[in-house]
Amino acid sequence: MPDAPAPSACGRLADAVPPPPPYAPPADAGFGRLLHADDALLVVDKPAGLLSVPGRGPGKDDCLVRRLRERYPDALIVHRLDMETSGLIVLARGAAMHRALSLAFQRREVEKGYAAVVDGLPAADAGTIALPLAADWPNRPRQKVDPLSGKPALTRWRVLARDPVRGAARLALEPETGRSHQLRVHLMAIGHPILGDALYAPAPARAKAARLLLHADCLAFAHPADGRRLAFSCPAPF
Repeated sequence: MPDAPAPSACGRLADAVPPPPPYAPPADAGFGRLLHADDALLVVDKPAGLLSVPGRGPGKDDCLVRRLRERYPDALIVHRLDMETSGLIVLARGAAMHRALSLAFQRREVEKGYAAVVDGLPAADAGTIALPLAADWPNRPRQKVDPLSGKPALTRWRVLARDPVRGAARLALEPETGRSHQLRVHLMAIGHPILGDALYAPAPARAKAARLLLHADCLAFAHPADGRRLAFSCPAPF
């Protein structure tokens, strides 16, 4: 793996920094911390364990967008975080803003950064993972590396801290593409699964954490109404 990740507008990959201290989110309305709200969009720090959109099957209607619509009836989902992943997510308000934000994501004009704690101690300080991904249909919702029919996927990573006693490392991650479970599958594929990952981590790594240690800690994009640059960050709660 090459050791030259490109700088990130969020700053997480451009400069290695010590891991932030843990924090306790304040009480909220059930959908997480609301970091920003205006007539065009909402930015929320989603808690782990909450679906972004309704899931398949009975009993899976409760989700972020439904809870937000109790306060903002025009809220529309633009992108998703896995249920087990916490952190920053942006929602549009109304159809016009939804089209504008969706186009920004499609054009890869949105900068996204994540923090993760992975099993093992990477030998390099930084690298790039370019492995095509596809649905693992017999084992859905799992995804898999598929060189033949998978879609291109690219993840840049940098080590922020190593913990030899725990046998784990904290990484800053920047996905250039947005495939399902991309970060989880890519890190598993290079031998460093995310701690607490019930889908992809082997039992010892899964047992090292009570939840998936993956958090969307950085989000930056142009405001869809007036073009001004918006940048949000929130430290991982682990």
